Amino acid sequence: MAIIRVQNGDSWIENVPFDEIFVGQQASITRKVTDEDIQLFAVISGDINPAHLDPSFAETDAFHRVVAHGMLGASLISTVLGTKLPGPGTIYVSQDLHFLKPVTIGDTITATVTAREKRPEKHHVRFDCRVVNQDGDVVISGSADVVAPTEKVRRPKVELPEVRLSRHERLRALLTRTASLPPMPTAVVYPCEAVALGAVVDAAQLGLIAPILIGPEEKIRAVAAENQLDISSFRLIPAPDARSAAQTGVALARTREARLLMKGSLHTDELMHAVVEENSGLRTDRRISHVYIMDVPGYPRPLLVTDAAINIAPDLLAKRDIVQNAIDLAHVMGIESPRVALLSAVETINPNIRSTIDAAALCKMADRGQITGGLLDGPLAFDNAVSVEAAKEKGIVSPVAGRADILVVPDLEAGNMLAKELTFLAGADAAGVVLGARVPIILTSRADAERTRVASVAVAVLLAEAGLGQKSVQPPSH
Repeated sequence: MAIIRVQNGDSWIENVPFDEIFVGQQASITRKVTDEDIQLFAVISGDINPAHLDPSFAETDAFHRVVAHGMLGASLISTVLGTKLPGPGTIYVSQDLHFLKPVTIGDTITATVTAREKRPEKHHVRFDCRVVNQDGDVVISGSADVVAPTEKVRRPKVELPEVRLSRHERLRALLTRTASLPPMPTAVVYPCEAVALGAVVDAAQLGLIAPILIGPEEKIRAVAAENQLDISSFRLIPAPDARSAAQTGVALARTREARLLMKGSLHTDELMHAVVEENSGLRTDRRISHVYIMDVPGYPRPLLVTDAAINIAPDLLAKRDIVQNAIDLAHVMGIESPRVALLSAVETINPNIRSTIDAAALCKMADRGQITGGLLDGPLAFDNAVSVEAAKEKGIVSPVAGRADILVVPDLEAGNMLAKELTFLAGADAAGVVLGARVPIILTSRADAERTRVASVAVAVLLAEAGLGQKSVQPPSH
């Protein structure tokens, strides 16, 4: 993720009308070329040529990435003409530019325009154009013709927006880790809508899963045909309704015929009811909980949020399992000693706020080995958990504060709101998985983007491959 701020300099912008322009008059602008510039240029132009965007594609970066950089240099010429000389009101007519030398990331380039010829009949002005690098080498030269404004304009500069660039690379990294793994047999429960069935097809095409579709056969095939989804290679087990489909999926997971469970278009509680039934064979001694793996623009690491989907108002012992499940997932993701922030409204213990008491107790449980594999601290308010500056302001000295890998919320309401706020206001991607059963369970939503659904499957595949949930886990004595 990158944040780009364009400095406006003076607060006013003023043009040079045709009558005030003289031959030999010059204006310049200087800019340092960054990788973020190239990415933003690609977003604006739609130019996704890997020779411009992927250094590993090029035999020599300085040579193969010159086209994108050259276009950026040419855009600086347009900027000088449109904002300085002649400035606002200028109409660009034509240009003849020659790209003489490569421009590489890190170069500081200066674009200069010099008035060469004026034609009063149509207020045309021809400018010589040059772009030089920090060594004085000419990288672009040529000319540009414009129609200059005839009236003086002086106005306040427009405040440019902050632009955020995010590739959600952390979720893509999870997908990369599954590349060498065979497709995971997956019971897909009641995939009777286009979004749900499409997610299955996407995951199968990527080699993540070998789907076993469970539900009304005619309905599933009709959805596939209507949306041109090829399910011809998938196994399909008929089930008349959502409840029976959930029971069949659970049975396949119990016998290890399926190593993953994936929610289709039934309600989450319909699937989870079948999972947690006493005779389902999928229960363990660990409380079942849900974890969001969030890729948040502006946050320097993956952020796990739990529990925002399963446990409504967990008690202390349930929270112990919720924390341990999230730590286990973090280990599978490669986070060796995850920092766990136990969230509340405040960072001090208050007997009237139960979550602060639970947070203190959970920290002591970790001290006594009842929670293992992570570093816990709490209670912490949200700002203190994710912002080093906020933690310093409150005088909190902690290896967790400001650097959390896992956020443990007080209850489902808080977790659901937090996850959705990060998704819809902060632009986060949120993959999700249910842990604590004998198999990982994939819960997807209609609102999920394709990359989010695929990432959720990839996380579940990694969990199954790591053997999490294959047997009952005996927690330490409480």
